[in-house]
Formats: sequence, structure tokens, C-alpha cells
Amino acid sequence: MKAFHEYKNPSLAVDLVVFGYHNNTLSVLLLNRKDEPYKDQWTLPGGFLQMEETLRDTCERILYTKLGMNKVFLEQLYTFDEPERDPRGRVIAVGHYALINPSKFQIVAGTMANDVKWFNVKHLPALGFDHKHIFQVALQRLRSKILYYPVGFELLDELFTITELHELYECILETKLDRRNFRRKILDAAYIINTGTKREGLKNRHPELYRFNKQLKKNSFHINTPEDE
Repeated sequence: MKAFHEYKNPSLAVDLVVFGYHNNTLSVLLLNRKDEPYKDQWTLPGGFLQMEETLRDTCERILYTKLGMNKVFLEQLYTFDEPERDPRGRVIAVGHYALINPSKFQIVAGTMANDVKWFNVKHLPALGFDHKHIFQVALQRLRSKILYYPVGFELLDELFTITELHELYECILETKLDRRNFRRKILDAAYIINTGTKREGLKNRHPELYRFNKQLKKNSFHINTPEDE
């Protein structure tokens, strides 16, 4: 058996799929790279793990230094380990995805990017590395998890109507959901709290405003899609 120091160590990186929701559109945040490889092309934000960091530390550093944001919902996704995934050498990437409300952040491109921009998830440019695959895995995870676990609230304003929450789910899932069934499942799960206030400014309508019940233990539930019915 080889001694520990005789094994070659691959580099370990983090790639982030940052989802945002605005104007009934689900978007992903991309960077335009300044340097090779894939100079002047769009990629997911990412970076290499430093020796003193945890993976979450690396994610938070990338979010802050490359995008100008912090304190966001973050979840580990999957490990991407194809030997040829990075032309610079052997790099293993641990994918994560983040959910943010774009109205709460002023996105800033870091020094290593030409630009940073939101793209509709349905209309992405060509992506460098294996980032198209990482994005697709993250989108599928989000669509699967939102059916049974309340991960979508980070994409909304602090106060929202049930209609706005319903529209968010339909946007992410790209399907129509029965309104009455959706309302019943969400209210029965007790994930939202009626604030006792109403949305003003809508002609002849003043829908009730809700907020996410952050104190509630996150028990699972299931939202029916047309395929389930």
C-alpha cells in the first residue's frame, strides 16, 4: 500500500447554481469569465476549496466576493467527478444550489468576472465546463423537492398572497396546479401564517397576506401535479 503522501491529490472546487425569482420568471445567475479557460464565456459562479475552509465556507466566500451577497438559502447538491471536466487538470466539484429573492440584493461582479447577469432558466447561453449538466441537476432537484418540502419561500417577498405562492410553484414546475388543492395542502401543512393584513392597490381585490412560518418544524407534504391525478 502506498504511503499517504504518494497519492496524487485532485483539486476540490465548489460550483453554485443560484436561482432567483422575479416577475413570475425563474432565473439563474451566471458569470462571464475574465480568464481562461472559457474566457469571455458564461459559467456558474465557483471557486476552489482552500485548506482551512469547509465546503460551506467556500460557498459563502464565493457568494460574497464574486456576487456581493450573503446569508442565503444554500444546499449541497451532488459531486461531479468526471476526470476531463476541467481542462486545467483533475478537479472534483461539489455542486450547491442557492435560492434568493433578487429584489433583496444588489448583485456585484467580482474582480474575476467581466459581468454577472440573470438568465431565464429556459433561455441559457452556452456554458463552460460541465456547468450545463450541473445546472440541469440543480433544476431537477429544485422541482422535485418543492413538491414535498418548503424550499420556495426564499424566492418570495417576506409577505405574499397564496396566489403569488401558487404562481411560484407553477413557474418552477412548468405545469398547472389545481388552485383549491394547492391552497388546502399549503394551509394544512401550516407552513404559512395569515398576517391579518391585505394587499392594497389591486382593483376591487384585497387578497390576504401571508408569511412563512419559520418556527415550524419542516414536516414533509406533497403537492399534486397533473401526473398524480
